[in-house]
Formats: sequence, structure tokens, C-alpha cells
Amino acid sequence: MGIAHEMAKKQREISVAEFFQKNKHILGFDSMTKSLIVSVKEAVDNSLDACEEARILPDIYVEIKNVGKDEYQMIVEDNGPGIIRKNIPLVFGKLLYGSRFHALRQSRGQQGIGISAVVLYGQLSSGKPARVISKIKDEEVAYEVLLTINTKKNEPRIIKEEPVLWDREQGTRIEVTMKARYTKSKQSVYEYLQQTAIVNPHAQITLVEPDGKKTVFRRVTSKLPLPVKEIKPHPHGIELGELVNMARTTKAYRITSFLTSEFSRVSPKIASKICKIAYLYEEMRPQELSLSEARRILDSFAKVKLMAPPTDCLSPIGETLIKKGLKNVLGSLRPGFYAQPITRDPKVYSGNPFIVEVGMVYGGELPKDQPVHILRFANRVPLLYQQGADVITKAISSVDWRRYGLEQRRGQGIPVGPAIILVHVASTRVPFTSEAKEAIADVPEIREEIILALKSIGRQLKMYRVKKEKKKKLSEKFFIVNQLLPEIARKSAEIVEKPVPRLEPVITKIMNVIWIDESIEKKNGKLIIKVRIANFTDEKQSFKLYADYPVGEAEGSDGNIEDDYIHWDITIEPVSYQYHKFMLRDATGYSETTYYVDGINPNKVIGAEPLPGDWNLKLDFVEEIDDENEGESEGDEDIEEVSDYEQ
Repeated sequence: MGIAHEMAKKQREISVAEFFQKNKHILGFDSMTKSLIVSVKEAVDNSLDACEEARILPDIYVEIKNVGKDEYQMIVEDNGPGIIRKNIPLVFGKLLYGSRFHALRQSRGQQGIGISAVVLYGQLSSGKPARVISKIKDEEVAYEVLLTINTKKNEPRIIKEEPVLWDREQGTRIEVTMKARYTKSKQSVYEYLQQTAIVNPHAQITLVEPDGKKTVFRRVTSKLPLPVKEIKPHPHGIELGELVNMARTTKAYRITSFLTSEFSRVSPKIASKICKIAYLYEEMRPQELSLSEARRILDSFAKVKLMAPPTDCLSPIGETLIKKGLKNVLGSLRPGFYAQPITRDPKVYSGNPFIVEVGMVYGGELPKDQPVHILRFANRVPLLYQQGADVITKAISSVDWRRYGLEQRRGQGIPVGPAIILVHVASTRVPFTSEAKEAIADVPEIREEIILALKSIGRQLKMYRVKKEKKKKLSEKFFIVNQLLPEIARKSAEIVEKPVPRLEPVITKIMNVIWIDESIEKKNGKLIIKVRIANFTDEKQSFKLYADYPVGEAEGSDGNIEDDYIHWDITIEPVSYQYHKFMLRDATGYSETTYYVDGINPNKVIGAEPLPGDWNLKLDFVEEIDDENEGESEGDEDIEEVSDYEQ
């Protein structure tokens, strides 16, 4: 027998489970610390997807137990719809088994690899089976399954399966023991769940750490994200082989009906035009399409005008919830400025719709001498690793942040300053750089959208710094007017032997502003915030004042306490003062309150910003400001810009 026959004897089929058994690093299991984070990530992502699909507010419990030297047990439990009995082994014990791979819509999981890969890693590293309990609402009992994966066949190996009593009405619980290392530093389970809570403010997540410490990331909204709809592939994102396969398997009898039924944004009129350009009969059967004819159809897609794909397949976080999520999770770390988050209009790359969202906090207690902290997200999932390879980092590094007030060497690289930048990319197909889903590929269309959103945030930061500097200068002026002018008037009156004149009209002419400031008093571990409003104008002023306080901390006020702000209706006479107050439960780490005004020209007010349009309130005053042309050249950006708060 020849060498070819000998080699043929050694060749055999490899199952996908066997492949990942020997290449688990591809899925992110390349260190003990990272393996634990990846495992929690996959389980929590599944729970969030299941709850949202069933229109249930997620309540997720995560516990990490130390069960031996470098051995931990991960427990993740949710209140989702549960999994039917026969599917439990397949979901957790078979790689590439899932319901979302063929669905063109936004979701956290796609390939059906994640949670079964966690079971496989636990099996390989600890030798112990995974334990799954799941209950659906219609059944009286839950089902408990102990299983491993037969890597040769990529099939579940069931060790035990039995009905059990469970106090939950519905839900799923998974327990996996694995070789791992738990850390509390950066890139930890805690950081992953904290960031998950920021972009999923409708979820409540509880973490119990190995030392017993319990942390609850509470939900800040009871509003679920809008349900996403599945869409058909868009012609601009189709490749030749995919087109041929679709034509072979379609149930349509005519090429025109194939184009209209299998693709989005293709009307009967467009389908006829495509056939005409491709020199094809409209009545021909798509199953008989040759390779050259398919290539002509593909070429004709680029020659007809097609609408962009529909975007109801996407679920952006939204400006209001980005801000609420940041406020809720930052805890005692108080920034000085929350930028109005930016949600860009939907765009398309390779036929796939996507949306970019950006948020920023600045100043306060954030570290001033370190690179800005970047929070990266894809389809509401935090990206903790491979920051340098990610298009988000590359986009941030390419913006010249010096013109917006942050330090940056030569106008390139990650800027330095007291800021946190949040970027979220939502798409039906996020172009990850690997199966580990740790970084987004550098797609030009996505990079450009991120840059435009970052520049909008940068302009807000610039105007905040300009106003803060203006307030500082006016504070010095205010001190001179209020402290020195009365003394000068008194001395002058003594010299000329006349009564001290009234200074209010003089102060009004010098200042001509509404002045808002606060004083802070700490009492019994609580904070009493006293707000002073001074009308240094010659007219009576009426407006609304809002104090943006930390979520859930307000305890008492002479104003109206709302969800996460306090509101006063102000009417103040010329050259007079008003005082208001509110109290916060926790004084830890508090720096200052951000105040907003509405119903008055914000240029007349020092100490408060115009009310943002993302508060879902009817604005009484909308300042008309020309915004920057997004397509302008870099040299034109030195023009001073003001953020446009839309109604």
C-alpha cells in the first residue's frame, strides 16, 4: 500500500466540540481569571436574551463559590420563561445549537456556542458535570439535569434527569464547577456585571462573591427595550455563494417572487428591474439559476436604488437610559458633568443595519492624571478585553480631544483626563474580530459613525468647560461687587458725610444675571443641600429649576421629588434672593449637584445648564443654535460650538 493509503487511514471527521476542546482559547478560555468572566458573561447574556424575548423584566442572580484550590463553582439563576424538558440537554450540551443564528435581528448570542462551551470548559478543567434546573410556567415541577458533553459526537451525555420541586414560578439555573481564579481588580466579574447594568438598566442583577459580599445592581426603569423584529437579508450584504444557496432552497417558483420574498426592500417593481438588468426572464425558476446568472443578479443589485434595511430589528439603549444607567452604577463616584448622550441615526454596512450610541461623564471625583476610562459595548454586552484591537478605541484615539479640553499628545491616542466615555454599537451582525466576541472589527462605516458621535459629545464638553470658566470669572467679579463695593460705599459716605447709597441697582447693572449656587451641610451622616437663587437683573423672572441628584438618595425637599430629579417653579423679584433645600440619605463621596433650568434663556443663568431634551419633559424654552456640519473639514472645527438641545 502506498503512502496515500496510509495517510487516508488517519483521516477522520472532527466534531465541533472536539475542535473547541483542543482550541478553547478561541472562545476566550485562555486563562483562569478570564475563563470565569467569560463563563458568567455567557450565562448572563443567555438570561437577558431569554427574559427580553419573553417580555419579562430580568431578575438575575450570580454567585461564585470557592470549592477548592483554584476551583470555583459558578451559579447563574434567572426568572426567564424556562426551557422545555427535551431541549435542556441540547441547549447546554451541544455546541452550535441555538435559535438565533439564522435570525437577522439584534441579540447578544448568535452562534449557539456560548453556554455549551462553558459546560465543556467546566468538564475539561474540573472533570465535574454541569447541573441545570429549569421550570416553565405551565408545569408544576422543574426538571434537574446533570450532564457532560460527548466531544467525539458533539452530543449531551445525560448523567441524571429527574423532576424536582423549585420555589420559582419559572426560570433557569445553571451550576458549573471549573478551574478558575477570582479577582476584584480591573477586568473582573464585578466589573462585567457593573457595566452590564449600565446598558441594561431594566435588569436587576445580584452578585454574591466568594467572600460572601452581596452587591445588588438595581434596575432604574421598569420599561423593557422595544421588541426587535426579524428581517430578511438585504441585497447589499449578500455574497455570491450565499445567493446561489438561497436560490436552491427557496420555495418560490419565479425569480421575481424569490427576490421579493427572500430579501428586504425588494418590491415587485425593483425585482423586475433587477431581472431586466441581469438579462433574465422573470418567469424562470430560481432553482435553475446558474453561477453566471447569479453573478449577474449580484451585479445588478448595485445598479438599482434600494432603501436601507429596516431598523426595527435593532434595540438601542436610548439617551435617557444611558444617562440613568451611568448615574445608577457609578455610585459614590460623582462626576461634575453628564453629557447629553448621543444616539445616531441608523446606518448600514454590508447590508447590515447598525446604530451607534455615545455617552460621557466628566470632572468631579474622576481621576485627572489617567487616560479616560472607555466603556465598550456591543448589543448591550460589555467588551472587557482586546481594547487596542477594537474599532471603538481606534475611533476615540483618532479624534483630536485637545480642542475639547482633554490632554492628548499630538492629537492622537487615548486622551488623558477626568472622563468616562461610553460607546455602544447595536447591529444584526456585529463584526467581531474573533469567536470570543471581545472586540469589534475596524469597519469604516462603523468607525465614521463613532467619530461623528464622539465629536458631538466633545462639543458639549467644550461648552461645559467654557461655561465653568465663565462662572469662575463671574465668581471673582461677584466677590468684588458684594464684598468690596459695600465697603467702598461706606467709606465714601463717611468722607462726604452722607448716607450709604442703595447698591442693588448698581450690582444689577454690573452683573445682569440669575445666579444659582449651593452650600452643603453634613448632619448625622446625611447631606443638607441649600440652594440660593439671586436675581441680579432689573426684571421679575419666572422659570423652572431642576436638581439632578443621585438615584434613590433624596429624602426630603421643599420642591417636588421625581424619579431622579427635584423640581421647583421659581418666581423671583428683581434684585432679590430665594432659598430652597433638599436632603440626601448618603453623604459618601458627594461633590456637587448639577442644576438645569427651563423657561428662561440659559445664557442669563450662571450655575445651571439648559434642560436637556432627553428628559422626556416638555421644554418651554428651546435655544436655537447652529450645530456643527458633521461633514466639514478638520480645520473648520475651531469655530466655537454649542450643544443643541432638541425638544
